[in-house]
Amino acid sequence: MKVVIIGTGYVGLVSGVGLADIGHEVVCVDVDPKKVELINSAISPIHEAGLDELLRKNVSSGALSATTDLKKAIIGAEVSMIAVGTPFDGDKIDLQFIRQAAKDIAMVLPLAARYHVVCVKSTVVPGTTENVVGKILEENSSRKLGVDLGLSMNPEFLAEGTAVADFMNPDRIVIGAIDMPSSNIIKKLYEPFSFADFVFTSLATAEMCKYAANAFLATVISYANEIANLCTEIEGVDAVDVLNAVYKDRRLSPITPQGRITPGLLSFLFPGTGFGGSCFPKDVKALASYGTALNRPMRILEAVLDTNRLQPMVTVELIRQALGSLQGKRVAVLGLAFKPGTDDVRETPALSIIQLLLDNHATVVAHDPIAIDSMKSNYPELQVQYRSDIHDAVADADAVVFATRWPEYSACYQYVSSRSVPVIDGRRFLDKQANPNYRGIGLRAKELRKTNV
Repeated sequence: MKVVIIGTGYVGLVSGVGLADIGHEVVCVDVDPKKVELINSAISPIHEAGLDELLRKNVSSGALSATTDLKKAIIGAEVSMIAVGTPFDGDKIDLQFIRQAAKDIAMVLPLAARYHVVCVKSTVVPGTTENVVGKILEENSSRKLGVDLGLSMNPEFLAEGTAVADFMNPDRIVIGAIDMPSSNIIKKLYEPFSFADFVFTSLATAEMCKYAANAFLATVISYANEIANLCTEIEGVDAVDVLNAVYKDRRLSPITPQGRITPGLLSFLFPGTGFGGSCFPKDVKALASYGTALNRPMRILEAVLDTNRLQPMVTVELIRQALGSLQGKRVAVLGLAFKPGTDDVRETPALSIIQLLLDNHATVVAHDPIAIDSMKSNYPELQVQYRSDIHDAVADADAVVFATRWPEYSACYQYVSSRSVPVIDGRRFLDKQANPNYRGIGLRAKELRKTNV
């Protein structure tokens, strides 16, 4: 099948490369000529594990190409996918890019296949695909939905850092459609993934599935952090031990004859500095706002956002407790990306931590294996000293803070020149017994000193 994908961000490019790799002819369309040039040169404009290899393979074979010319791209295409951004403007999601993409597609529909399906992959609130995209398509073309024009909503469930693996090995494929032809065409796209669970449903339900999934995972993270913050106030309690005991419930970690299964969900149930990135913060805010607009306040989600907003302060308070005062102190922050495996620094907890340190007149030196350039370009005004070498970052530091759980940081103690330098574990992945000045979220510092005696 010939597929056109509008938008070459994480969702658009990963989906495009994945669809090309399973046998489709894919044309990616973007308004940015620099991105188009990079893709056609088989150079990924984003950092994502495994993406470079698949991009080279499929550009080389001719299965995937990129262009700024939608009119040329859509000739004979059976499906066009909208994968543009839907930023949250503080009140609701901004649909300007969705509207423009729908209008652009409508204007060139005469060149598409006889029955063409427009498929929304962008994250949008229920009703958007039908009432916004569908309406624009009909108003700006001679085609009619259900006659010679199909409409589908096919949400993505890709995690940054593992997006390529997630696409190529899906656990579920949700297809919302206005009619059977639309549903069948989108199903045909994913035929090689017959091992996955297919969910066929309405457009609005498909839209809601994405929000519900992200809101659930964000809620789990904030729950773990709430427990951890309480544990910090109680002598003799370590939140990691508490949560590990909770995870052993057979309903969370089933016991089979082959042994216990440890679900990936449990990685979200761990103390930390909070969630960030391009999806969880935006989507939870959008869903909470959507609920308010329908006079159904999402009180749990509002609490999830409050907990997450305050979580970086918990890390900074640990630093303050260790140093007494932050003014004039040199603090090394290791980890800038919101999670390992990506250079995405959008709404990263590290930013809030750094800003709080600067507001308290500390000097901040920062390191990240791959996200330094991204941090510089996204937050050029931030007064941070960046270091590409970990040893340089921690040299002469009064405290070392771990904000991202990069594997490279597992052997961090060898970088800290003195065992008297406080180590603040914002992700609870280090050995708490290996350093007498270890402090971590969900662990009372006074109790730790007792265990080290």
